[in-house]
Amino acid sequence: MKPGNQRNGFAARRGDGAALVELEHVDKQFGRQTALKDLSLTVHRGDIYGLLGHNGAGKSTAIGLMLGQVWPTRGQVRLCGYDVFRQRQQALARVGAIFETPAFYEFLSGWRNLEILASYTAPTPARRIAEVIEWVGLQDCAHLKVRVYSHGMRSRLALAQALLPDPELLILDEPGSGLDPEGQHELRHTIRRLHSELGLTIVLSSHQLFEVEQLCTRIAVLKQGCKIFEGTLAEAKARTSWVRLRTNNFDLAVYRLKEAGLVADARDGQLLALADGVTADQLVRHLVLNGQPVYEIAPTEMTLEQFYLDLMKRAAAQPSRSLSQPQPSGRRSPASN
Repeated sequence: MKPGNQRNGFAARRGDGAALVELEHVDKQFGRQTALKDLSLTVHRGDIYGLLGHNGAGKSTAIGLMLGQVWPTRGQVRLCGYDVFRQRQQALARVGAIFETPAFYEFLSGWRNLEILASYTAPTPARRIAEVIEWVGLQDCAHLKVRVYSHGMRSRLALAQALLPDPELLILDEPGSGLDPEGQHELRHTIRRLHSELGLTIVLSSHQLFEVEQLCTRIAVLKQGCKIFEGTLAEAKARTSWVRLRTNNFDLAVYRLKEAGLVADARDGQLLALADGVTADQLVRHLVLNGQPVYEIAPTEMTLEQFYLDLMKRAAAQPSRSLSQPQPSGRRSPASN
């Protein structure tokens, strides 16, 4: 019997666009430390939604709020339409999660661990445990003691635990942390299958940009507890136009183009970020008129890494403005959001 078949107890959900996760104007203080400031996020049904940010940016605090394990200082948190703190049982009824480091009974089998963990919430039939074990690929080692499990096998066991309640929303805090490249690849493959075959909506926090770029449909970027971007990957990559330039002296070209206000940034000895409203032919015209040859100029797609680094650079340069609000110049600039 193949995983994903509805006879296995997993019914695919349609992505109707309804909001499954809503944070509205959330603040969180730990004593004098501000962990989150005026944070608003929306995760729609069918999203694979990535929370990005440096260590300490507030990603795990935001997930703790979603799971009702961290109380907000101010603001509202809703899951599946229910207030997490006033209607906790309804809000978390169809939510599976991996939060912080999962703990298991080392001298019990993976199967027995799942039986015990499931018993904390509701009786779970053996058939259901077998289904989730098959989904995460632990069939051959389900009856081995957890103490002999590799890090990757423990990660899959944690994912099996999160799938036990037949969730429609799966929340994962740094799911690829500590995995080797093969383990990360297997985890990405499993997450894609959970999304495409079971119709799960997935929220994951990560600082691994490649992982997010491979998986996520929408992202939010946090910096020091503030949201500085939320949108699709396509929107993120379209925020700045980059071109590859080949000329006889790249540094001189950058100097001339910046002086003329035609480029906003440069990197890697060949890439230029165009200023708002500027086109590649304007760059060529300016360089040629100044006696500098242009051997090649071509558009290039911005990577998530380039977008992220550029976003952090602008956030540090203009901390009082919000990336989500257009500025008079037409640029978008960062702020505590």
